[in-house]
Amino acid sequence: MVLKHLFGGAIVADLPSVLVDASDFRQVPDNQEVFLYPDSSASIIVEVLQRISEPIDEKAVKFHFEALAHDNDAISSTMQIPFVMRNDPGDQTPSPIILHGSQRIHKFNAIAADDVDIVIALFRVNSGGKSADLVVSANIPRSSDGSVGKERAAAIASEFNSLISSLRIINYDLFC
Repeated sequence: MVLKHLFGGAIVADLPSVLVDASDFRQVPDNQEVFLYPDSSASIIVEVLQRISEPIDEKAVKFHFEALAHDNDAISSTMQIPFVMRNDPGDQTPSPIILHGSQRIHKFNAIAADDVDIVIALFRVNSGGKSADLVVSANIPRSSDGSVGKERAAAIASEFNSLISSLRIINYDLFC
């Protein structure tokens, strides 16, 4: 794991050193940081979104999961019960709400559908007059050419947990 400065240093987190920054070879929206695993189609995305009005955090993370399923044109999706990962970094970085699920999608316009494990961590930012939903997601394909086996999927999930445990918001001016 290596400390990465995201969004110009406004956020820092430990990420696996093998990850490739997608912006090195393709357009990435300004509100996203996208990282790819070089040995598979797995990815990790950090995204700054407008804070949704849902006051219940568990419903908010479900909203973001369902929005991702919609954006992916998922044929089907399932989700587990979300939970809060208590995280006291000693600053104002909120504790993330975690949701594990899966989606059956057509990746890269393929004919056959792929099963993709999705893990979402939602940091609900509301500090100093700034508010946003910071969504960190791991996409772990399980049934395609770029899929990963059970052991590799567990390793990626563990790396994701390290990332969200280490994530710190340094500069709240990133948010509206």
